[in-house]
Amino acid sequence: MRIDVLSIFPEYLQPLNLSLIGKAVTDGVLHLAVTDPRDFTTDRHRTVDDTPYGGGAGMVMKPEPWTLALESVVRAGGDAAASSSARTAPEAPKTAVPAVVTDPAQTTEPGAATSSLTVGKHSAAPVLVVPSPAGEVFTQRIAYELAAEEHLIFACGRYEGIDERFIDNARTEVRVRPLSLGDYVLNGGEVAVLAMVEAVTRLIPGVIGNPESLAEESHTGGLLEYPVYTKPAVWRERAVPEILLSGHHGRIERWRRDQQLSRTAQRRPDMILALDPAQLDRADLAVLAETGFHVTGGSWRRDGGHAAPEGTPDMA
Repeated sequence: MRIDVLSIFPEYLQPLNLSLIGKAVTDGVLHLAVTDPRDFTTDRHRTVDDTPYGGGAGMVMKPEPWTLALESVVRAGGDAAASSSARTAPEAPKTAVPAVVTDPAQTTEPGAATSSLTVGKHSAAPVLVVPSPAGEVFTQRIAYELAAEEHLIFACGRYEGIDERFIDNARTEVRVRPLSLGDYVLNGGEVAVLAMVEAVTRLIPGVIGNPESLAEESHTGGLLEYPVYTKPAVWRERAVPEILLSGHHGRIERWRRDQQLSRTAQRRPDMILALDPAQLDRADLAVLAETGFHVTGGSWRRDGGHAAPEGTPDMA
Protein backbone atom coordinates (compact mmCIF):
# COMPACT_ATOMS: atom_id res chain seq x y z
CA MET A 1 0.00 0.00 0.00
CA ARG A 2 1.03 3.58 -0.64
CA ILE A 3 -0.05 6.35 1.75
CA ASP A 4 0.54 10.04 1.04
CA VAL A 5 -0.26 12.78 3.53
CA LEU A 6 -0.69 16.43 2.52
CA SER A 7 0.11 18.74 5.44
CA ILE A 8 1.59 22.19 6.03
CA PHE A 9 3.05 20.79 9.27
CA PRO A 10 5.03 17.72 8.14
CA GLU A 11 6.76 17.45 11.52
CA TYR A 12 3.40 16.64 13.08
CA LEU A 13 3.45 13.27 11.31
CA GLN A 14 6.84 12.16 12.68
CA PRO A 15 5.25 9.67 15.15
CA LEU A 16 4.51 7.51 12.10
CA ASN A 17 8.24 6.73 12.14
CA LEU A 18 7.75 4.73 15.33
CA SER A 19 6.75 1.21 16.26
CA LEU A 20 5.01 -1.16 13.84
CA ILE A 21 4.23 1.41 11.14
CA GLY A 22 7.84 2.52 10.93
CA LYS A 23 8.96 -1.10 10.76
CA ALA A 24 6.43 -1.83 8.01
CA VAL A 25 7.90 0.99 5.94
CA THR A 26 11.45 -0.19 6.55
CA ASP A 27 10.46 -3.74 5.57
CA GLY A 28 8.85 -2.54 2.34
CA VAL A 29 5.31 -3.53 3.34
CA LEU A 30 4.17 0.10 3.22
CA HIS A 31 5.22 3.27 1.41
CA LEU A 32 4.50 6.41 3.40
CA ALA A 33 5.34 10.01 2.48
CA VAL A 34 4.34 13.51 3.55
CA THR A 35 4.07 16.38 1.07
CA ASP A 36 3.85 20.05 2.07
CA PRO A 37 1.47 22.19 -0.06
CA ARG A 38 3.70 25.18 0.72
CA ASP A 39 6.19 23.69 -1.75
CA PHE A 40 3.65 24.44 -4.49
CA THR A 41 3.18 28.15 -3.80
CA THR A 42 4.55 30.94 -6.00
CA ASP A 43 5.01 33.86 -3.57
CA ARG A 44 7.97 34.46 -1.29
CA HIS A 45 5.81 34.03 1.81
CA ARG A 46 4.66 30.57 0.66
CA THR A 47 1.05 31.53 1.35
CA VAL A 48 -1.44 28.68 1.57
CA ASP A 49 -4.44 30.47 3.12
CA ASP A 50 -6.60 33.58 2.69
CA THR A 51 -9.69 35.25 4.14
CA PRO A 52 -13.09 33.60 3.52
CA TYR A 53 -15.54 34.93 0.96
CA GLY A 54 -18.74 36.07 2.65
CA GLY A 55 -16.89 37.16 5.77
CA GLY A 56 -16.44 35.35 9.03
CA ALA A 57 -13.62 34.46 11.36
CA GLY A 58 -10.53 32.47 10.49
CA MET A 59 -8.69 31.66 7.30
CA VAL A 60 -9.38 29.19 4.48
CA MET A 61 -6.79 27.03 2.74
CA LYS A 62 -6.29 28.07 -0.91
CA PRO A 63 -7.25 25.46 -3.54
CA GLU A 64 -4.29 25.86 -5.93
CA PRO A 65 -1.36 24.70 -3.75
CA TRP A 66 -3.42 21.82 -2.40
CA THR A 67 -4.45 20.72 -5.89
CA LEU A 68 -0.87 20.88 -7.16
CA ALA A 69 0.28 18.83 -4.17
CA LEU A 70 -2.48 16.29 -4.80
CA GLU A 71 -1.61 16.04 -8.48
CA SER A 72 2.03 15.36 -7.63
CA VAL A 73 1.30 12.45 -5.30
CA VAL A 74 -1.30 10.96 -7.67
CA ARG A 75 1.29 11.00 -10.45
CA ALA A 76 3.93 9.51 -8.16
CA GLY A 77 1.54 6.76 -7.13
CA GLY A 78 0.59 6.01 -10.72
CA ASP A 79 4.22 5.84 -11.81
CA ALA A 80 5.05 3.52 -8.92
CA ALA A 81 2.11 1.24 -9.75
CA ALA A 82 3.09 1.08 -13.42
CA SER A 83 6.68 0.28 -12.49
CA SER A 84 5.55 -2.45 -10.11
CA SER A 85 3.22 -4.07 -12.67
CA ALA A 86 6.05 -4.16 -15.21
CA ARG A 87 8.26 -6.34 -13.01
CA THR A 88 8.46 -10.02 -13.94
CA ALA A 89 8.69 -11.07 -10.31
CA PRO A 90 6.98 -8.44 -8.16
CA GLU A 91 8.31 -8.31 -4.62
CA ALA A 92 8.09 -5.81 -1.80
CA PRO A 93 11.23 -3.64 -1.91
CA LYS A 94 13.78 -4.57 0.76
CA THR A 95 15.53 -1.22 0.85
CA ALA A 96 14.67 0.91 3.84
CA VAL A 97 12.30 3.78 3.15
CA PRO A 98 11.98 6.61 5.69
CA ALA A 99 8.61 6.29 7.38
CA VAL A 100 7.77 9.95 6.97
CA VAL A 101 9.29 11.92 4.12
CA THR A 102 8.72 15.51 3.14
CA ASP A 103 9.01 14.98 -0.57
CA PRO A 104 9.90 18.19 -2.44
CA ALA A 105 11.05 16.02 -5.34
CA GLN A 106 7.41 15.41 -6.14
CA THR A 107 6.70 19.12 -6.58
CA THR A 108 6.18 20.91 -9.83
CA GLU A 109 8.02 24.08 -10.74
CA PRO A 110 6.41 27.16 -9.13
CA GLY A 111 4.06 28.79 -11.56
CA ALA A 112 3.77 25.72 -13.77
CA ALA A 113 0.44 25.19 -15.45
CA THR A 114 -1.99 23.00 -13.57
CA SER A 115 -2.21 19.57 -15.15
CA SER A 116 -5.16 17.25 -14.78
CA LEU A 117 -4.91 14.38 -12.35
CA THR A 118 -4.18 11.21 -14.25
CA VAL A 119 -4.34 7.72 -12.83
CA GLY A 120 -2.42 4.86 -14.41
CA LYS A 121 -4.75 2.82 -16.59
CA HIS A 122 -3.67 -0.36 -14.79
CA SER A 123 -4.47 0.94 -11.29
CA ALA A 124 -7.60 2.00 -9.44
CA ALA A 125 -8.12 5.66 -8.62
CA PRO A 126 -6.64 6.61 -5.24
CA VAL A 127 -8.87 7.42 -2.30
CA LEU A 128 -8.56 10.97 -0.96
CA VAL A 129 -9.50 11.07 2.73
CA VAL A 130 -10.38 14.55 3.99
CA PRO A 131 -10.59 14.68 7.81
CA SER A 132 -13.53 16.91 8.69
CA PRO A 133 -16.08 17.20 11.51
CA ALA A 134 -18.61 17.34 8.66
CA GLY A 135 -17.57 13.90 7.39
CA GLU A 136 -18.82 10.37 7.94
CA VAL A 137 -17.74 8.98 11.32
CA PHE A 138 -14.63 6.82 10.98
CA THR A 139 -15.25 3.26 12.20
CA GLN A 140 -13.48 -0.08 12.27
CA ARG A 141 -15.56 -1.10 9.25
CA ILE A 142 -14.23 1.87 7.30
CA ALA A 143 -10.69 1.05 8.46
CA TYR A 144 -11.05 -2.40 6.89
CA GLU A 145 -12.39 -0.86 3.67
CA LEU A 146 -9.46 1.54 3.41
CA ALA A 147 -6.96 -1.21 4.23
CA ALA A 148 -8.01 -2.96 1.02
CA GLU A 149 -7.04 0.04 -1.14
CA GLU A 150 -3.76 0.39 -3.03
CA HIS A 151 -3.26 4.14 -2.61
CA LEU A 152 -4.60 6.41 0.13
CA ILE A 153 -4.09 10.18 0.25
CA PHE A 154 -4.91 12.20 3.37
CA ALA A 155 -5.41 15.99 3.15
CA CYS A 156 -4.85 17.60 6.56
CA GLY A 157 -6.80 20.84 6.50
CA ARG A 158 -6.18 23.67 8.95
CA TYR A 159 -7.97 26.77 10.20
CA GLU A 160 -11.51 26.90 8.73
CA GLY A 161 -10.77 24.12 6.25
CA ILE A 162 -9.81 23.82 2.59
CA ASP A 163 -11.62 25.72 -0.18
CA GLU A 164 -14.49 23.45 -1.27
CA ARG A 165 -13.40 23.79 -4.91
CA PHE A 166 -10.33 21.72 -4.10
CA ILE A 167 -12.60 18.84 -3.07
CA ASP A 168 -14.98 19.35 -6.01
CA ASN A 169 -12.09 19.31 -8.47
CA ALA A 170 -10.52 16.27 -6.84
CA ARG A 171 -13.75 14.30 -7.24
CA THR A 172 -13.25 14.31 -11.01
CA GLU A 173 -10.10 12.21 -10.71
CA VAL A 174 -9.97 10.48 -7.32
CA ARG A 175 -12.47 8.98 -4.90
CA VAL A 176 -13.05 11.54 -2.15
CA ARG A 177 -14.08 10.40 1.32
CA PRO A 178 -14.62 13.04 4.06
CA LEU A 179 -14.21 11.31 7.45
CA SER A 180 -14.58 12.45 11.05
CA LEU A 181 -13.12 10.99 14.24
CA GLY A 182 -16.22 12.06 16.16
CA ASP A 183 -18.50 14.89 17.17
CA TYR A 184 -15.82 17.36 18.20
CA VAL A 185 -13.46 19.82 16.52
CA LEU A 186 -9.64 19.71 16.32
CA ASN A 187 -7.19 22.42 15.31
CA GLY A 188 -6.24 20.51 12.19
CA GLY A 189 -6.43 17.20 10.39
CA GLU A 190 -3.04 15.85 11.46
CA VAL A 191 -4.24 14.34 14.74
CA ALA A 192 -7.11 12.61 12.94
CA VAL A 193 -4.77 11.32 10.24
CA LEU A 194 -2.38 9.84 12.81
CA ALA A 195 -5.28 7.88 14.27
CA MET A 196 -6.72 6.82 10.90
CA VAL A 197 -3.38 5.77 9.42
CA GLU A 198 -2.61 3.61 12.44
CA ALA A 199 -6.09 2.06 12.43
CA VAL A 200 -5.80 1.24 8.72
CA THR A 201 -2.18 0.11 8.41
CA ARG A 202 -2.34 -2.33 11.32
CA LEU A 203 -4.89 -4.29 9.27
CA ILE A 204 -2.45 -4.75 6.37
CA PRO A 205 -0.94 -8.27 6.28
CA GLY A 206 2.62 -8.19 7.58
CA VAL A 207 2.20 -5.16 9.86
CA ILE A 208 0.89 -6.89 13.00
CA GLY A 209 3.02 -9.77 14.28
CA ASN A 210 0.08 -11.94 15.34
CA PRO A 211 -2.88 -11.40 12.99
CA GLU A 212 -5.12 -13.52 15.24
CA SER A 213 -5.13 -10.66 17.75
CA LEU A 214 -7.14 -8.57 15.27
CA ALA A 215 -10.08 -10.96 15.49
CA GLU A 216 -10.51 -10.40 19.24
CA GLU A 217 -10.36 -6.62 19.37
CA SER A 218 -13.08 -4.14 20.21
CA HIS A 219 -15.51 -3.43 17.35
CA THR A 220 -14.55 -6.64 15.55
CA GLY A 221 -17.82 -8.53 15.24
CA GLY A 222 -19.77 -5.50 16.44
CA LEU A 223 -18.85 -5.79 20.13
CA LEU A 224 -16.35 -4.24 22.52
CA GLU A 225 -13.41 -6.35 23.68
CA TYR A 226 -13.56 -8.38 26.88
CA PRO A 227 -11.36 -7.41 29.90
CA VAL A 228 -7.83 -8.84 29.90
CA TYR A 229 -5.50 -9.84 32.75
CA THR A 230 -1.88 -10.90 33.25
CA LYS A 231 0.42 -12.03 36.09
CA PRO A 232 0.32 -11.91 39.07
CA ALA A 233 -2.92 -13.79 39.72
CA VAL A 234 -3.55 -11.61 42.79
CA TRP A 235 -2.51 -7.95 42.80
CA ARG A 236 -3.27 -5.61 45.71
CA GLU A 237 -5.91 -8.05 46.92
CA ARG A 238 -7.59 -8.06 43.51
CA ALA A 239 -7.74 -11.52 41.93
CA VAL A 240 -7.98 -12.56 38.31
CA PRO A 241 -11.38 -14.20 37.60
CA GLU A 242 -11.05 -17.89 38.48
CA ILE A 243 -12.45 -19.03 35.15
CA LEU A 244 -9.33 -17.69 33.40
CA LEU A 245 -7.14 -19.92 35.58
CA SER A 246 -9.24 -23.04 34.98
CA GLY A 247 -7.70 -24.12 31.68
CA HIS A 248 -11.20 -24.95 30.39
CA HIS A 249 -11.08 -23.29 26.99
CA GLY A 250 -14.78 -23.68 26.23
CA ARG A 251 -15.84 -21.99 29.46
CA ILE A 252 -13.22 -19.28 29.04
CA GLU A 253 -14.53 -18.55 25.55
CA ARG A 254 -18.10 -18.32 26.87
CA TRP A 255 -17.00 -16.05 29.74
CA ARG A 256 -15.24 -13.71 27.33
CA ARG A 257 -18.27 -13.62 25.06
CA ASP A 258 -20.52 -12.79 28.03
CA GLN A 259 -18.15 -10.00 29.06
CA GLN A 260 -18.21 -8.57 25.54
CA LEU A 261 -21.99 -8.54 25.49
CA SER A 262 -22.48 -7.02 28.94
CA ARG A 263 -19.71 -4.44 28.47
CA THR A 264 -21.09 -3.36 25.10
CA ALA A 265 -24.63 -3.15 26.47
CA GLN A 266 -23.45 -0.93 29.30
CA ARG A 267 -21.05 1.34 27.43
CA ARG A 268 -22.31 1.30 23.83
CA PRO A 269 -25.99 0.32 23.71
CA ASP A 270 -26.13 1.66 20.16
CA MET A 271 -23.86 -1.21 19.10
CA ILE A 272 -26.23 -3.78 20.61
CA LEU A 273 -29.13 -2.24 18.71
CA ALA A 274 -27.12 -2.63 15.50
CA LEU A 275 -26.75 -6.40 16.00
CA ASP A 276 -28.95 -8.86 14.13
CA PRO A 277 -30.80 -10.82 16.86
CA ALA A 278 -31.00 -13.83 14.52
CA GLN A 279 -27.20 -14.14 14.67
CA LEU A 280 -27.15 -14.50 18.48
CA ASP A 281 -27.55 -17.77 20.37
CA ARG A 282 -29.68 -18.40 23.46
CA ALA A 283 -26.78 -17.74 25.82
CA ASP A 284 -26.11 -14.40 24.13
CA LEU A 285 -29.76 -13.37 24.42
CA ALA A 286 -29.86 -14.42 28.08
CA VAL A 287 -26.88 -12.21 28.91
CA LEU A 288 -28.41 -9.26 27.07
CA ALA A 289 -31.76 -9.80 28.80
CA GLU A 290 -29.97 -9.29 32.13
CA THR A 291 -28.79 -5.91 30.85
CA GLY A 292 -32.28 -4.87 29.74
CA PHE A 293 -32.20 -5.86 26.06
CA HIS A 294 -34.95 -8.16 24.77
CA VAL A 295 -36.07 -9.37 21.35
CA THR A 296 -39.75 -9.12 20.45
CA GLY A 297 -40.92 -10.03 16.98
CA GLY A 298 -37.37 -9.98 15.68
CA SER A 299 -36.73 -6.42 16.95
CA TRP A 300 -34.86 -5.11 19.96
CA ARG A 301 -36.80 -3.81 22.94
CA ARG A 302 -35.32 -2.09 25.99
CA ASP A 303 -36.60 -2.36 29.54
CA GLY A 304 -39.23 0.32 30.02
CA GLY A 305 -41.58 -1.07 27.41
CA HIS A 306 -40.47 1.00 24.44
CA ALA A 307 -39.11 -0.29 21.18
CA ALA A 308 -35.86 1.06 19.80
CA PRO A 309 -36.58 3.29 16.78
CA GLU A 310 -35.17 1.70 13.66
CA GLY A 311 -31.79 3.20 12.83
CA THR A 312 -31.79 5.39 15.95
CA PRO A 313 -29.74 4.27 18.99
CA ASP A 314 -31.75 4.34 22.21
CA MET A 315 -29.35 5.77 24.78
CA ALA A 316 -31.86 5.97 27.63
